[in-house]
Amino acid sequence: MSERQTIEEKARAVCEPLIAAEGLELLEVEWSRAHEGWVLRLTVDKPGGRVGVDDCSTASHAVDTALDVEDFIPHEYSLEVSSPGLNRPLVKPAHFEKAVGQKVRLKTFGPIGEPPRKNFAGTLTGFSPESLQVQVEGAGLFTIPLKDVAKANLEPEL
Repeated sequence: MSERQTIEEKARAVCEPLIAAEGLELLEVEWSRAHEGWVLRLTVDKPGGRVGVDDCSTASHAVDTALDVEDFIPHEYSLEVSSPGLNRPLVKPAHFEKAVGQKVRLKTFGPIGEPPRKNFAGTLTGFSPESLQVQVEGAGLFTIPLKDVAKANLEPEL
């Protein structure tokens, strides 16, 4: 397991219950090197959406001390907490269930379908705990095993 994966998993384990106690949901954890240095990015949501600056501040304060106490991050870093925005990530099964009928963008770990592809943009037409179905305009219906989805987001229709 890479350092990035290890830090992201440990951060999720530490932060998720603390953020949940504040009435928020931890959607994504991202550990990356930015121009200014290392950054731990947390994306939070709440029932009904509309995460505001105060919610992000609450989540940041809820996890900041715990991350310092656990001390598993080997670099100096900045903590960023943000809302999911219009193209909110789809991470948990419940997220996919709610998104059926909406436009999505998916990336898979490896090529799927015929012709093989890793990127899919279309309408999420179905979901089960094992797979999801995406209707890609001009390419047809793709059934994608959930375990093969590397990243998924809603695609807002503007």
